[in-house]
Amino acid sequence: MADARTLLVAGTASHVGKSTVAAGLCRHLADSGVSVAPFKAQNMSNNARAVPASEAADAPWGEIGVSQYVQARAARVPATTDHNPALLKPRGDAESQLVLDGQAAGHYAAGDYYDQHWDDARETAEAAHQRLAADHDVIVAEGAGSIAEVNLHDRDLANVETARLADADVLVVVDIERGGAFASLYGTLELLPDDVRERVAGAIITKFRGDPALLESGIEEIEERTGVPILGVLPYDDPGLPAEDSLSLPDEGRAVFGSDAPNERSVTVAVPRLSRISNFTDLEPLARVPGVRVAYVPPESELDDADAVVLPGTKNTVDDLRELRAAGFGAELRAFDGPVVGLCGGYQLLGERVTNAGVESTDDLDSVEGFGLLPVETAFRENKRVEAVTRMLDGVGPLAGASGEVSGYEIHMGRTDVPESLPNPVGPTSAATDRVLGTYLHGLFENETAREAFVDAVYEYADRERPAAGGGRQSPYDAAADLVREHVDLAALELPA
Repeated sequence: MADARTLLVAGTASHVGKSTVAAGLCRHLADSGVSVAPFKAQNMSNNARAVPASEAADAPWGEIGVSQYVQARAARVPATTDHNPALLKPRGDAESQLVLDGQAAGHYAAGDYYDQHWDDARETAEAAHQRLAADHDVIVAEGAGSIAEVNLHDRDLANVETARLADADVLVVVDIERGGAFASLYGTLELLPDDVRERVAGAIITKFRGDPALLESGIEEIEERTGVPILGVLPYDDPGLPAEDSLSLPDEGRAVFGSDAPNERSVTVAVPRLSRISNFTDLEPLARVPGVRVAYVPPESELDDADAVVLPGTKNTVDDLRELRAAGFGAELRAFDGPVVGLCGGYQLLGERVTNAGVESTDDLDSVEGFGLLPVETAFRENKRVEAVTRMLDGVGPLAGASGEVSGYEIHMGRTDVPESLPNPVGPTSAATDRVLGTYLHGLFENETAREAFVDAVYEYADRERPAAGGGRQSPYDAAADLVREHVDLAALELPA
């Protein structure tokens, strides 16, 4: 066992703020001169990033969950597949793609994974943790969901097994916004295996609105009942970190992010709410632009109030394509005459057809007709492309006037055939017309040149005056660190204050 200390940020449930706390700790420790690295033994997310692979991989690039990429940036270390050695990417019908050391290992039902492949995942995770521990002083590990799922305690890689294999101290995070925080924390502690319960160093209450003094009597009683100190109460404050999974989106209906209520100087970018949506963090940079509203809309929605449409990535292009067509979205999109951008799987949706479709779909299919907005055709193959890339931007259509380098990453299985007559504004695999763009480049809108050109095109189509940019916003990593350092007793965790 290496000498590095591991702190496991576990939770009483999903979406309680574990990722924010972990990122805040990573940035605070990095600011304090501590060599720190993030870690999540097993993640389940379709929001992934392409990063350099570890020495254990047989390829130069691999993919990890977006939260560990974010936490690596917070820790000011290059992200690698060691930060998230096991990744499950759901694709529907209770089946997920298993990614080990950044490389796709196959598609498995949940039972098959736990019966036949979990031991491989644990071995991969332990080796990755040992490599990180050899290079850093502190590892901030993030758990997954609830640490108290008693039916999973014998195979809970992200929580129970991480605590054991890393000899970790455990910090339990509980969300008070939904109510029942004290009961949830008490029940969680009672249900932990004895050896893991002994590792709990404290708990943090998150997402509190109001006067913390109102919690004092409850905190005193829960500390007396459990012997676990409450080390902080974090106010409800979103630092703006990319979301890890689609829990931040509603299961159904319309959800709007970004600018406040619509007015004569705002524009709306409509995004179809795909059942198998992935890498929707591609849209977050647009939602941070003054005046821009990003609206996730149901597939059956009309686009009458949209000023642009962006089709996001999808873990299962074929099944999402069929679902959108059945809902009438294809006809609605063809009738829309504003800027349209397709990102990765969204790009594939815009083409004439998808062939060899059975590679991705759970059904035995050969060909599925696309929306036909771009004269391209995509063929699926077994091999997945995973790579960070830099492209030269030669803006046409929705990116008209933009030029220069843009960087991002590609994660996809399909290969798109682009006619020579069609412009390639974002590298050779991209395609564009005067108003439609398709590209495999995730992170396109993180590049200011591309983002500004697209927003300008949307405002031009909407025939509205674009509002002036607001003042500079604090880095989300620094904002997360401020939350932690201002509201958590770090000294009690034996961390720099």
